[in-house]
Amino acid sequence: MVERFLKQTTFTSQQDFRENLKINVPENFNFGYDVVDAWAAEQPEKKALLWTNDQGVVRQYTFADMKAETDKTAAYFQTLGIGRGDMVILILKRRVEFWFSIIALHKLGATAIPATHLLTKKDIVYRCNAADIKMIVCAGDTIITDHIIEALPESPTVKHVVSIGPVVPEGFHDFHAERELAPDFEKPTHPNDNNDISLLYFTSGTTGQPKMVAHDYTYPLGHIVTAAFWHNLHENSLHLTIADTGWGKAAWGKIYGQWIAGANLFVYDHEKFTPADILQKIQEHKVTSLCAPPTIFRFLIHEDLTKYDLSSLEYCTIAGEALNPAVYETFKQLTGIRLMEGFGQTETTLTVGTMPWMEPKPGSMGLPNPQYEVDLIDNDGRSVEAGEQGQIVIRTHNGKPLGLFKEYYRDAERTREAWCDNIYYTGDVAWKDEDGYLWFVGRADDVIKSSGYRIGPFEVESALMTHPAVIECAITGVPDEIRGQVVKATIILSKEYKDKAGDDLVKELQNHVKKITAPYNYPRVIEFVDELPKTISGKIRRVEIRKNDAQ
Repeated sequence: MVERFLKQTTFTSQQDFRENLKINVPENFNFGYDVVDAWAAEQPEKKALLWTNDQGVVRQYTFADMKAETDKTAAYFQTLGIGRGDMVILILKRRVEFWFSIIALHKLGATAIPATHLLTKKDIVYRCNAADIKMIVCAGDTIITDHIIEALPESPTVKHVVSIGPVVPEGFHDFHAERELAPDFEKPTHPNDNNDISLLYFTSGTTGQPKMVAHDYTYPLGHIVTAAFWHNLHENSLHLTIADTGWGKAAWGKIYGQWIAGANLFVYDHEKFTPADILQKIQEHKVTSLCAPPTIFRFLIHEDLTKYDLSSLEYCTIAGEALNPAVYETFKQLTGIRLMEGFGQTETTLTVGTMPWMEPKPGSMGLPNPQYEVDLIDNDGRSVEAGEQGQIVIRTHNGKPLGLFKEYYRDAERTREAWCDNIYYTGDVAWKDEDGYLWFVGRADDVIKSSGYRIGPFEVESALMTHPAVIECAITGVPDEIRGQVVKATIILSKEYKDKAGDDLVKELQNHVKKITAPYNYPRVIEFVDELPKTISGKIRRVEIRKNDAQ
């Protein structure tokens, strides 16, 4: 399938990749018809999705199965009046109905809005009114359905709420019972144009209210690089990306690029993350490719990996947060597998990555994806030199790159703030080395200015993470009359060190950082906590730590 969209499908070097990556974008591309149904027509028995859950249920779906299930779902949604341009929220955890529903919405030309099951009544009301939601499809979990029931009186645009069960409250449609009664699916005459909105994500909101990130119908093609090259997938791959379907990471690793590459998706539907369970599933089902954020790998390396047969695992990628070099080295030592880091945002596909032909530099995001014209610029708009810090930007003077978002929906001002004068500002700061590799520093708002030094949180966090006392940490700046700001570390201690929290451990950690990195980076303030404030997608809310410190 990759051959259908790429003029050249194999690359031997970054220069070859940069010069010869060309993605063909068909007119009125629709992932449902042009990928899922195309596979079903050409190789109907080809494996598409291996779904299992924490109750021991295992189901293997072929592309012929996926065409049948998505057609049936699209026909059902049509009976509820869903069509081109309609907004539909999907709160489906990792249930297999997520894949049936999102592809069905694509086939109808509607807009899918994946959302996490952690949304409260307030979150649901905000989303329904911000985007004029017409329908909600949800997992039949009483916590989810109760929040929806509470939100409905304040969400006047919602016409239908559909539950996939097991709980179907009064007033909710029964997905499975009603879907069986739907007529045969008839494809709409003209379901979409390329610039229609296919996907809308509410960002996790590390500051302020979530933005609505709108992607057009060509967005899946932008993930060819994500899957075929960064994930290094082939047609015999069984790929697991660990992410809830409500997160943007699911679009990166649980549907689009993977199916274009012809891989079989592995989905483990579980209620509680347990590292041992993940390792057991990899062993049992012979998963070949794994992608997860650094937090997951930090948990995995604390397990006894010698208890598991991980020989099927061929390739591992990592994104979502910056990778601490200590995690890279430990995982490689335990498994022999290199963690290939990547960087991007909800607004983009993979923007910077470590590709198979590259030698990874632990802690570096890698090199720019040639889909995008990536640059680092200072506050004056100047492209920085090697060794200098600058904000990561994407230049768009040659047009919108494939995979870059369309806009912040219904928010022209925020769109202009982030994307103006043919430059999209990511808000993330990095530096590049002499080889062009990019190294993450932190969010622009998180960079600490102390005594004339610019200190990136990630560098200090990486140093602290090499100490056995530290399980997780967040670095922020606190006001200081003399230095402007000083570095503060908010730390979760390992079990072995919880009883040692005190002045002696503070001094030990400070001296440790001074040995690992530049002495001016050391945290002058250290606080030990039981948990860190995080967004619903698991990212640390440093803004909340700063706010609490100010109070």
